[in-house]
Amino acid sequence: MFGKLLILFCVAALAVGYAARGSSGAGPKQTYVVRPGDTLWSIATRTYAGDPRQGVWLLQQRNHLGTATISPGKKLVLP
Repeated sequence: MFGKLLILFCVAALAVGYAARGSSGAGPKQTYVVRPGDTLWSIATRTYAGDPRQGVWLLQQRNHLGTATISPGKKLVLP
């Protein structure tokens, strides 16, 4: 009896795994064009819901920035 239930469970798991599709839940990349007077801090406070310090860090990591210096016209990928 236990063996039949195990086989049935495995078949059901394989069927669900086969039917499942990939997800694009992350959505498309969002970019932001830096305007005069913008800082990483101001961009983080406008676009990141959490602590701005974490937002600045994420912006730096996501855009491979060595410093917090940014210039107008630069395109940043938002976290």
